[in-house]
Amino acid sequence: MKYHIIVFGCQMNISDSERVSAVLENIGYQKASNALGADVSAEALAKADLIVVTMCSVRQSAVDRVHGLVQKIKKLKAKSQKLKVVLTGCILKKDKKIFVQGFDYVIDIKDIKKLPEILQNPFTCKVSDRTLYKLDGYLDITPKYTSKFSANVPIMTGCNNFCAYCVVPYARDREISRPAKKIISEVKNLIKGGYKEIWLLGQNVNSYSNVLENNRIVGFPKLLEMVNDIPGNFWIRFTSSHPKDFNDEVISAMASYKKVTPYLNLPVQAGDNKVLRSMNRRYTVRDYKNKIKKLREKIPGIALSTDIIVGFPGETKKQFENTAKLFREIKYDMAYINKYSPRAGTAASKLKDNVTTKEKKRREKALTKVLKQTALAKNRKIIGKTTNVLVDSKRNNFYFGKNDHYKTIKIISNKNLLGKLTKVKITDASPFILKGKLTNEQ
Repeated sequence: MKYHIIVFGCQMNISDSERVSAVLENIGYQKASNALGADVSAEALAKADLIVVTMCSVRQSAVDRVHGLVQKIKKLKAKSQKLKVVLTGCILKKDKKIFVQGFDYVIDIKDIKKLPEILQNPFTCKVSDRTLYKLDGYLDITPKYTSKFSANVPIMTGCNNFCAYCVVPYARDREISRPAKKIISEVKNLIKGGYKEIWLLGQNVNSYSNVLENNRIVGFPKLLEMVNDIPGNFWIRFTSSHPKDFNDEVISAMASYKKVTPYLNLPVQAGDNKVLRSMNRRYTVRDYKNKIKKLREKIPGIALSTDIIVGFPGETKKQFENTAKLFREIKYDMAYINKYSPRAGTAASKLKDNVTTKEKKRREKALTKVLKQTALAKNRKIIGKTTNVLVDSKRNNFYFGKNDHYKTIKIISNKNLLGKLTKVKITDASPFILKGKLTNEQ
């Protein structure tokens, strides 16, 4: 039996899908093709006896992609009555009710341990009702890692923040931290297996909290120390962080532990206090700027990225200019800029979406222009310097990878560099890609 997994969304969804793969392969399923990715081509899907879709509910556009996929699935099922299709991942309750018409099973990601029972004993399940199964402990499943050198390690799941535009607290439920011992055990095994990069994942990693047997509380800074103390040559990265509780302890931990890379994504979402209050972000622009100042004092040269929403309901042109001003002040290395779109079920969906699509595009373009200028200026300063690069892909005759500052490096080489930490001298720079060549130290 062959399976194919289609993944929409973030690194957490990829990590979830790696656990789905482990469950399926444990009962004899084999990959039909590239088992993890967004490949929805008819050729890829036609090879599978089982298709699992790990969806994202954060943006309506992501949900719409799943709706579009349903039509392809119907055509495939018309050709093969044996084909089964499962929907899991980050799903809102209202979406579950809709998607039961297009999928054989709609399963909470926390319930994937139940998947073998569902597939092997279909007559014990209320297929016509598309019963939703409940079973906890899914993070205890040992994943079938996609990469052989970079691993996603969830440390928590869920969110308690209820940002006005976000559905994650409704799709992932409240915050639950994974036991520190299990995290450390997983990372130790990965390092023994030769992994070079560990991503610690959570909807808000700063909220991580676990009580050990001696009643000692392990917060996120302590967890960073515990992972850093694991012997081996590897990088520690993490995502995502919320500015409201990104505190001095976390900053000190990043500065103190050598394996934690000098890169941080700290989503500001808007540069105006009134808009931030409407978003229920619970910090001010001044708070955010103070945290950035402390970061740069403790970690000179740290690379910073952020997330931004332009055109949030009620955002005036003057308020947007405050965001542009913040961009010019912070001088980000990278930013992920999104045009606001209503998401049913959120507080913001009740507000009037009164910024036109044309104006949202203008604001996105204006921020992108500032970003390109600041990113290019920063990248040009790296020309001539040598940096460590973890090579993660090859396209045509070029290798690509990320350095410790999470900048994309393009390399020409006849050697097989995939999965290797390699020293590269930077020869050229553009806003978002650096070019380099191997040093004589190879």
